[in-house]
Amino acid sequence: MTLAVQIRQHGGPEELHLVDVPVGNPGPGEVRIRHHAIGLNFIDVYHRTGLYPLTMPATIGMEGAGVVEAVGEGVTHLKVGDRAAYASNPPGAYCELRVMPAKCVCKLPDAISFETGAAMMLKGLTAQYLLKKTRPVEGLEPGDFVLFHAAAGGVGLIASQWAKALGLQLIGTAGSDAKCQLALANGAAHAINYQQEDFAARVKEITGGKGVKVVYDSVGKDTWDKSLECLRPFGLMASFGNASGPVPPFAPGSLGAKGSLYVTRQTLFTHIATREATQAMADDLFAVVASGQVKIHIDQRYPLAEVQQAHRDLEARKTTGCTILTL
Repeated sequence: MTLAVQIRQHGGPEELHLVDVPVGNPGPGEVRIRHHAIGLNFIDVYHRTGLYPLTMPATIGMEGAGVVEAVGEGVTHLKVGDRAAYASNPPGAYCELRVMPAKCVCKLPDAISFETGAAMMLKGLTAQYLLKKTRPVEGLEPGDFVLFHAAAGGVGLIASQWAKALGLQLIGTAGSDAKCQLALANGAAHAINYQQEDFAARVKEITGGKGVKVVYDSVGKDTWDKSLECLRPFGLMASFGNASGPVPPFAPGSLGAKGSLYVTRQTLFTHIATREATQAMADDLFAVVASGQVKIHIDQRYPLAEVQQAHRDLEARKTTGCTILTL
């Protein structure tokens, strides 16, 4: 048996319950991992509320780090006793111990702690595919401007540092002056408090009226229209989340009128669909963290039993950087 956080129906944080559940042995292609730390992400809120529906009862959570306890048939890249970390489907990370598919579980380098591993996998791999794979048709070169919403969040702080390492000029948005300062301290070239400024007008001012090549947007409904205004001709609108709610339907013809724009809706799990792709992306992330170019900021820690409060704070935008659940 193991302690796990389950939901019996979709709803608010009060639906998160700590229960005992049985844990079996791994089957072919699976491992059993004992967590040392668990990552908290906005996708967990989507699963809890039903924006991304789950079959009930469900254990949520997409990210964790710990030690491999057992290995199923056919798993060759991990062995019992390995330190490991992952961002992976299916949900189920909010627990002490779990059996899960091995393909997205990566051996964690000794230089990276369990807490850092749990905090960075989903957010760091997201930053990796955005900056390295989700690029405008004209490409990205050192000196280019990009706009990144929620720049003081977990993905945003990693992306700000990584963008600087790549020579990009990242313009970050955040909801307070303190969060803007945090983004600037982590590599953002410019930061805009969207509560006080029209971010579209400010982006045009920063870029000399040209706009940015790409907007990376995990906010959704509240930022969509103005984000399109920030793009230069042939620019890319890269949506990868819905923190403020899903983007409403829009007329494709508007993209032509705004400069023959491109729009994409990305998700990490397409990028990590194979063992080889997952490992290549993880190696890139491990390298940039180990080099010191990207530091993982764990700004909040909650015991697993306080998961309801963790969700309340995340939804109220009271958090910065990464958040983990401790065991």
